[in-house]
Amino acid sequence: MDAAVRMRGVTKTFGRLTAVGGLDLEVPRGGLYGFIGPNGAGKTTAIRMLMSILFPDEGTISILDHASALEAKDRIGYLPEERGLYRKMRVRPFLRYMGRLKGLAGADLEPRISAALERVGLAGVDRKRCDELSKGMSQKVQFVAATLHEPDLLILDEPFSGLDPVSMRTLRGIILEEHDRGATVLLSTHVMPQAEELCEHIVMVHEGRKVLDDDLAAIRRAYDPRTVELEPLNADADLSRLAAMPEVEHVRPADRAQEVRLRRGTDPAEAMRRILDAVPAARIELFRPRLEDVFVDLVGAAPTGLDEEPDAGAPPEPGRTGGTA
Repeated sequence: MDAAVRMRGVTKTFGRLTAVGGLDLEVPRGGLYGFIGPNGAGKTTAIRMLMSILFPDEGTISILDHASALEAKDRIGYLPEERGLYRKMRVRPFLRYMGRLKGLAGADLEPRISAALERVGLAGVDRKRCDELSKGMSQKVQFVAATLHEPDLLILDEPFSGLDPVSMRTLRGIILEEHDRGATVLLSTHVMPQAEELCEHIVMVHEGRKVLDDDLAAIRRAYDPRTVELEPLNADADLSRLAAMPEVEHVRPADRAQEVRLRRGTDPAEAMRRILDAVPAARIELFRPRLEDVFVDLVGAAPTGLDEEPDAGAPPEPGRTGGTA
């Protein structure tokens, strides 16, 4: 497999704390990968090693067929978790500077900046100073800086932080456009539903170690909770017939629906037909396991929302390999 990103046995420690322990990660070219886990799981430390901001104590890294991101920096777009703009610069000169760092020049650069700002809903802000922007606007400008040069690999660390729902939807659409263009996308987040909505493949980490690495569809099949959600057509429907069915383990209320748990080995399609015969339904569907449920099943505890992982050094300045480009 032709990999855009490959990590083998990568370990990074800070004193007595192992932030990343023996991590293997392989992202094929053209992949759309979610790199997920609770805060403190080691995600940002792993990404900083990919970007050559930090260096591993053990293991090897390859990125776009190079041993270091420094050798492939013009083909990488990186949105770091630590946001940072040249605050006194105006937006267009900032993006012009970032584009030139990535090898863009000539007559194409100015219309490219205008089109990119319009795409994220920021047409007309190019003359604003960066310190005049809201948090969400700043986030969009940095996303433009990361994608302006149409990178082969796009690494996004918590890209939706600080965005309102409308902006989040816009950014999701643009990420999918970048993937459709042919970019490999590695999206890191502790908000698991965001990865579930966007990504084709999930890599889950916990306490610095990988606990899951599979296609999203395969994860859902493997962790199927055998649960049917039923919303009866009649709110006063008699549910005793459901509980008496031999393939039903239990029935209990869940929000506005009923949760019908099936016994192991039951054919869900056949069970759903029998359920409908017993109780006419306004809605019936097989429950899809959420990544948060999978995480709990794997590690035995809910995502903790721990503090961010230990400070791995001062955030890089914009314009360097670890900056907003």
